[in-house]
Amino acid sequence: MSRFVELHLIQNFAPSCLNRDDTNTPKDCEFGGFRRARISSQCLKRSMRREPVFVATVASGLGVRTKLMHERLVSSLVKDGKPEDQAGAVAATFVSLLLSAMDGEKTKVLLYVGDDEVERMKAIILANWGTLLAAPAGEGAKEAEPGAKKKKPKKDPAAEALKKELRKAYKPGTKAADIALFGRMMAEHPDMNIDAACQVAHAISTHPVSMEMDFYTAVDDLSPEDETGAGMMGVTGFNSSCFYRYALLDVDKLTENLGGDAELAKKTVEAFLRAAVAAIPTGKQNSMAAQNPPDTVMAVVRKDGAPVSLANAFEKPASPRRDKSLVEASTEALGKYYASLSAMYGLRGEVARPVCSTCQDDGILGPLADQRKAGFDQLVQEVLAQVG
Repeated sequence: MSRFVELHLIQNFAPSCLNRDDTNTPKDCEFGGFRRARISSQCLKRSMRREPVFVATVASGLGVRTKLMHERLVSSLVKDGKPEDQAGAVAATFVSLLLSAMDGEKTKVLLYVGDDEVERMKAIILANWGTLLAAPAGEGAKEAEPGAKKKKPKKDPAAEALKKELRKAYKPGTKAADIALFGRMMAEHPDMNIDAACQVAHAISTHPVSMEMDFYTAVDDLSPEDETGAGMMGVTGFNSSCFYRYALLDVDKLTENLGGDAELAKKTVEAFLRAAVAAIPTGKQNSMAAQNPPDTVMAVVRKDGAPVSLANAFEKPASPRRDKSLVEASTEALGKYYASLSAMYGLRGEVARPVCSTCQDDGILGPLADQRKAGFDQLVQEVLAQVG
């Protein structure tokens, strides 16, 4: 039996371009037969893991995505008193054998590692310093001679033996909360993969959207007075959308990913809740300043059964009415749809216990009004108490 935390948010943004596609316009999709605004899950996850409250809450080293792992290891080794030239050669060999082939000073693939893993890697390097120093820098496989028929590169037996020893010494795992949450995939080294404990859906608007365009110009301050026209001009797409956001956290998987550290796992659950609510994508914010927190937050702690997204509450688009705003209509639809699913599948009680916090009146929450907490902090504490 697993413990799940589901998070459902209603968040209305002023005119903005938070997450752009390759045409420099806000991402979108079709849902329920209508064109909707969209914010990608990748964008939301990055915003969450880089949100200051996430770092402050977990109070531990986080993961870093980089192709500059060689440079990071060299810097650490030099601080420990190793000669820079030797450190460079040793680190290049280690990285190419254990992590990724090198392309100059960078790895060919983007690596995602935590501070604790870097320290373990450095310890292995120091323990195998002589062997790594004697090996050719970055050696892992020998290319076939020029002009020969193309085939797989010949493996160097000595390099393969060294790789085997390094991989035997390295114990996969991390204390980086964001890696434990969002996972890691390394095609070249599957044993370093970490299955994500968290799923984040693409945020979609609860209503249909129409793309709008902002034509802008910039004046050249030093242009002669008799010269007319703009120094530059351009067009930016934007929209204003009320989003439904959904995320799911498997608490037991999170604890497993963190090596059984229950205390760090609980801090990470809190960090996940606070960062998910506080994080706002940074796209075009200097131009539009769409700093709009969620109006409604609903969390469900589920100790059995399948997780449930409430996106279908908006398959029929929400719309403002004379007596209800778009946000109110969206919150009302969320509560009604959850109540309908509860009646059909029995989602409430000990199996799933919703907790809500909203800026709206109790009447808007409908069937969920009795689960309302006075503020978001109380919601977080209730969820943590239910998680145990």
